[in-house]
Amino acid sequence: MATFDEFMKLDIRVGTITAARVFEKARKPAYQLTVDFGEEIGVKKSSAQIMDHYTPEDLVGKQVLAVVNFPPRQIADFMSEVLVLGTYSEGGVVLVTPDMAVKNGDKLG
Repeated sequence: MATFDEFMKLDIRVGTITAARVFEKARKPAYQLTVDFGEEIGVKKSSAQIMDHYTPEDLVGKQVLAVVNFPPRQIADFMSEVLVLGTYSEGGVVLVTPDMAVKNGDKLG
């Protein structure tokens, strides 16, 4: 069982997706995302297996929550720098999003 202190080590922030494209070299269908987390963290990249419910056009401008303090992960020829959060739901992954517009970089607390 995880402890509250372990959970608090995760740095989960809000960012806005500024670009999304099909990740052609991924083994499983995925997008390459560019996410703006504001001045403190900046712009980061992520690979996300979210093609069941989203098109690239749906994603641009959408605010998402992501873990920003995991080590980068090499996926094919792409370096994924953050983990965008979603739920494994019927029909595919559904993104975790704030229910109103907030500032990029806001921290889950």
